[in-house]
Amino acid sequence: MKRSEKRILTTHTGSLVRPAKLKALAQSGEDRPKEVAPDERYIETVREATTEVVKKQAAIGLDIISDGEFGKASWSNYVLDRITGFEIRPDQLRPIEWLGRDLQRFGELIAREMPSALTGRPTEACVGPIEYRDRAPIRRAIDNFQSALKEVSVPDAFLTAVAPASTAYDGVNEYYPTEKDYVFVLAEALRQEYLEIHRAGLILQVDDAVLANMYDHLVQQSPERYREWAQLRIDALNHALRDIPEESVRYHVCFGSWHVPHLADAALEDIVDFILQVRAGAYSIEAANARHEHEWRVWQGGRLPKGKILIPGVVSHHTITVEHPRLVADRIVRYAKLVGPENVIAGTDCGFAQLDVIERVPEPVMWAKFEALVEGAALASKELY
Repeated sequence: MKRSEKRILTTHTGSLVRPAKLKALAQSGEDRPKEVAPDERYIETVREATTEVVKKQAAIGLDIISDGEFGKASWSNYVLDRITGFEIRPDQLRPIEWLGRDLQRFGELIAREMPSALTGRPTEACVGPIEYRDRAPIRRAIDNFQSALKEVSVPDAFLTAVAPASTAYDGVNEYYPTEKDYVFVLAEALRQEYLEIHRAGLILQVDDAVLANMYDHLVQQSPERYREWAQLRIDALNHALRDIPEESVRYHVCFGSWHVPHLADAALEDIVDFILQVRAGAYSIEAANARHEHEWRVWQGGRLPKGKILIPGVVSHHTITVEHPRLVADRIVRYAKLVGPENVIAGTDCGFAQLDVIERVPEPVMWAKFEALVEGAALASKELY
């Protein structure tokens, strides 16, 4: 994993707004079957789109880039098409626990963003043995990405995969005798995807929004219940990451890319110790949006372990306003003075497309934000180096 040794490097969190040709396939109702039995048109469209988005990231000047997650229908539930053991029950709706008390405070408002907020979401039931059954999609994504990377020159590249805590987040376990059995078997299945990415020579980014999002719901039962829930899933993730070098892993925790008030978000102070337990070389966090920008204070006093990298979001998906490069630079400098410039990589709060049919900001705005990120990092580098 590259470090900011001579200048501040830039990256993002993986998911990018899909081009129109990919959205058209998803909106035609072909998004879920693509994982299981993709047709040649879909395969070729993803390949072309991946090449294009890799070139565009490099042309803008981003240093550590992804494939845009163009081969996935979603940031998390994509994996349910790659593993066995789950059935989706559209007629059995579960309340959305991961929105916490915001659902009671702002129910009608949230329902505009996600209509299922008031009705509930289909249950993802574990009804049989969980195994990683289909390596074709991840191998296809790796091949597409590596082919595209041959046409550009960038310091590093990464692919994303979901964490155990964020898998089947609308799910129930009806098969394994204990919660621990269920979570660890799930982690072992996810490990197969982690290994595919690592063995391909790419950085693995593990995405884990639900670790943070379940906080408000569970602490209403008791703070101990959240700590038990989170610790089990962190232990399972570390089990899945065994033998993968820490410097090959990034861990991304966010508060969901959905545009809601986020009053129920966990404070970073309350979950940071779980984050830092993960066997990763870098930690990617939200740090630019209005609910979390003040949390730079968490890193005072040498809290970041020696040798680790912090990837604070310095531009956000939460607003269509494009950050000024000077503001981006100021945010970077603040973190660099806390943990050392060599330990900072400038990033984004979260992905710009939670699903393949969703865009958190319009595509041209996303690219303008990346330009501001690169310009801001250059300004910060002049000041810091």
